[in-house]
Amino acid sequence: MTLAVWFGFLAASILIAVTPGPGAVISMSTGMRHGYWAALTAILGLQAAILLHLLIVALGLGALLAASEAAFTVVKFLGAAYLVWLGIQKWRAPIIPVDADVLPVRRKGLFLQGVLVNLTNPKAIIFIGALVPQFVNPALPQMPQYLLIATTLCLTDLMVMSGYALAASHLGRWLHDPAAIRLQNRAFGGIFVSAGALLAISSRPV
Repeated sequence: MTLAVWFGFLAASILIAVTPGPGAVISMSTGMRHGYWAALTAILGLQAAILLHLLIVALGLGALLAASEAAFTVVKFLGAAYLVWLGIQKWRAPIIPVDADVLPVRRKGLFLQGVLVNLTNPKAIIFIGALVPQFVNPALPQMPQYLLIATTLCLTDLMVMSGYALAASHLGRWLHDPAAIRLQNRAFGGIFVSAGALLAISSRPV
């Protein structure tokens, strides 16, 4: 991969990362409620899912998902159901004030949440499947190219999601009022449910 091609891929990676989606929602939600370091656990889960997406594409399974209406539908509804479940859990979360001096850190399950949020999004697989092959030179060794692509995608997404989480964590330090906490829980709960509903009714990208 030439430097010019890599810059093109970097630009595409940044565009993908900054586009709001379930990954941004979970990063902001966790950052606001539990702080950046807890959110980083979920963000690393998002990156693990990106690596799994790339593995799926490298093995040719992304093309199968893109071609099979049934496979796409199954994965789509699994992803939608998981997002709705996260939304319900967030909506019903206990109202615990955030202590500005001792920020609660609750990392249990956050990594897996990050993995599942990205992994159960069939559009992400198809999008990566459509994007990545354009930047892979079939005449050159595949492994170094995929390693560079994986590093670029993950580092770009890590930085962007960290930005979302850090911004939200500063807002979270002001959540001492139970009414504000309830509003935040229900706002993010509603966003997760809405994201799940949109995924469920969405059509396969062409």
